Amino acid sequence: MGYQVVVTDYDYKDVNVERELMQKHGIELITAQCRTEEEVIQAAREADGILNQYAPITKQVIEQLDHCKVIARYGVGVNTIDVDEATRKGIIVSNVTDYCLDEVADHSLALLLALARKITILDQAVKHHNWDVTVAKPVFRLKDRILGLVGFGNIPQALARKAKQLGFQILAYDPFIPLSTASTLGVQLVQFEELFRRSDFISVHLPLNQNTKGLIGHNAFQIMKKDAFLINTSRGPVINESALIQALTEKKIAGAALDVVEEEPISHQNPLLEMDNVILTPHAAYYSEQSQIELKSKSAQNIIDVLSGYYPDYIVNPSIKSTVKLQNKSSYM
Repeated sequence: MGYQVVVTDYDYKDVNVERELMQKHGIELITAQCRTEEEVIQAAREADGILNQYAPITKQVIEQLDHCKVIARYGVGVNTIDVDEATRKGIIVSNVTDYCLDEVADHSLALLLALARKITILDQAVKHHNWDVTVAKPVFRLKDRILGLVGFGNIPQALARKAKQLGFQILAYDPFIPLSTASTLGVQLVQFEELFRRSDFISVHLPLNQNTKGLIGHNAFQIMKKDAFLINTSRGPVINESALIQALTEKKIAGAALDVVEEEPISHQNPLLEMDNVILTPHAAYYSEQSQIELKSKSAQNIIDVLSGYYPDYIVNPSIKSTVKLQNKSSYM
């Protein structure tokens, strides 16, 4: 084929999985570690396909891509890519929507349990020679507590199944999910404000876009219970971080567990680092050895499909089918 695919950036040990898959189809894989628009343009200007992790694929970048047919994102979210501009340019954008479902659900549940049972507070007390359960008061029984899910896609649905086994009552807010989907899982769909008002634990599972950025802010924290906890394993900027810090400082909510923050890596000056009622993990919810291989292989396959003349399994901009004519994969292989 003679096609070239550029990996704009990656934080994996290597790209051997992707390279091996592409070599079987005669596709050359070129790696870079871009951080800026200019670096992406320089590395990918002649590319037929792009694999992207965090580097910005903006309108300015896409305007310079004269050969690119597909941009594949490592992951679910596509906030690094100007999807509208890619569509106008005739470039298919793909992601992997069904990887790490259990990993993120499990991580969310682990953070919830650590908050509920005050695990980190008790751990630190014991390590500082304070053998005293009262440092964790109050702790409440989990059965019949209310878990609110902000967003009810594949990951929070997986979390709901797991949390139901622990006796949680579950609410969800998602204007795009039919009532029947929630009912099947024994979950009550409610409005945004009702979820924040009623929930004892709130787990956030939102994509980052212009509608969700800063969605959870001062108003949400004002109506939360004072003994409620917030958990975020989606994207940092969907929470107004200054509002969260204020709510935690003023004890308007009991605590938070965050796998993601507005600025990553987190600034050493971030007040969240000094708060005993906050648990922080380094955007790790997605990770397991199995999920990493799955993500790399599916992301690469998305590009292979397009360069082989087929629509990939995962298309972020399906409207592009009206202008980019490829074959369906039912006739593939």
